[in-house]
Amino acid sequence: MSENFDVIVIGAGPGGYVCAIRAAQLGMKVACVEKRATLGGTCLNVGCIPSKALLQSSEHYEEAVHKLAEHGVNVGQVTLDLKRMQARKAEVVGANVKGIEFLFKKNKVTWLKGEGRIVKPGTVAVDGTEYAAKHIVIASGSESIPLPGVAVDEKRIVTSTGGLELDAVPGHLVVIGGGYIGLEMGSVWSRLGAEVTVIEFLDRLVPAMDTEVGKSFERILTKQGFKFKLKTKVVSAVADDAGVTLTLQPAAGGAEETLRADVVLLAIGRRAYVAGLGLDAAGVALDERGRVTVDAHYATNVPGIWAIGDVITGPMLAHKAEEEGVALAENLAGQRGHVNYGAIPGVVYTWPEVASVGETEEQLKARGQAYKVGKFPFTANGRARAMGDTDGFVKILADKATDRVLGAHILGPDAGTLIAEIALAMEFGASAEDVARTCHAHPSLNEAVKEAALAVDGRALHI
Repeated sequence: MSENFDVIVIGAGPGGYVCAIRAAQLGMKVACVEKRATLGGTCLNVGCIPSKALLQSSEHYEEAVHKLAEHGVNVGQVTLDLKRMQARKAEVVGANVKGIEFLFKKNKVTWLKGEGRIVKPGTVAVDGTEYAAKHIVIASGSESIPLPGVAVDEKRIVTSTGGLELDAVPGHLVVIGGGYIGLEMGSVWSRLGAEVTVIEFLDRLVPAMDTEVGKSFERILTKQGFKFKLKTKVVSAVADDAGVTLTLQPAAGGAEETLRADVVLLAIGRRAYVAGLGLDAAGVALDERGRVTVDAHYATNVPGIWAIGDVITGPMLAHKAEEEGVALAENLAGQRGHVNYGAIPGVVYTWPEVASVGETEEQLKARGQAYKVGKFPFTANGRARAMGDTDGFVKILADKATDRVLGAHILGPDAGTLIAEIALAMEFGASAEDVARTCHAHPSLNEAVKEAALAVDGRALHI
């Protein structure tokens, strides 16, 4: 045995590296296993961070081409330097992953470089060298879900990884999947000049979000130039030297049709990544979807082995994984770590953004919950008018009897930032009245949240 640790975390994504750092802060001897050349997992390397860098750059480009003149700013001919845009993305990623490496050194977390495998409870092998640990944490994350008949080559048919690395703007980009990843990546390439068609098997976009929001979101993206084929199944996608030919079929059955694309982005979701971890040999149980089964404290069925993040049930969100990492580390230290799963926000970083926390109207109706609704449009918000970003609205759902906030859904500018106020309100069990009586700066986008809270009781002031 090479070395003994209190905790060995397998995976250095947001859940894993945060768990490792917090455990080290609490006085434990910690190692984190990561086979990538850099820390940060999918999120920092080929997911959240690089996609947001390209989203930001493409927003600037679109603003210069289409919007600045409205503000009296004339910039002349605008050209795209995609090579520089991609280089900036790489610089942003590099700064973030180096930051994690610095935090490991600062907190004395040992980085075990290589592929980790659980040999047995209490023992992890990393590229042939065995290490002992009182606690083993599985934080191996997720991978893109494949689709039969669609062979990914990361050139013509790509996942989000290849979609972030294109060296030319495709003439026609077809996105398979109308969720977070597909719409964000579609937005990047649409802004840069691509024709974008989104194919979704279900009857609406972002199906986990509020239906009213999803329908309004679809209308806004359509105005931006997106084309949608909903209730449509992709039978196959065949690449050649010039592009990709897709065969499509109505989800309910019927005649097939073909569609030609330069690049196809496969973004139908992600699944737990457990390959090569030795879970079978260790006796770790998986559920019917291949996720690691855990109890309310992240314990697997094998004593001393724990799991967090995308590899277990729940939304596959980096911040959800981070909260679980902190909670588990604190539990292992004898504290009482906890995650409120009813107050985890989700954000689609298109423009406008879409953000949600808590329950949707559909969920409340399904469980027979009596509720009130307060809505306020950004067209009536002074700051949104000044910005020229008036698409969308804020929607707050509250318990009909107690006024406690049950959920909020925002479609509009900086929705991902605005939703934090409601997440905090829900964390502390606040009522819509509490939010409404909180003084909000003027003029700010946040006033739309206040007005929506006022509207729950029919008291909106500016509409």
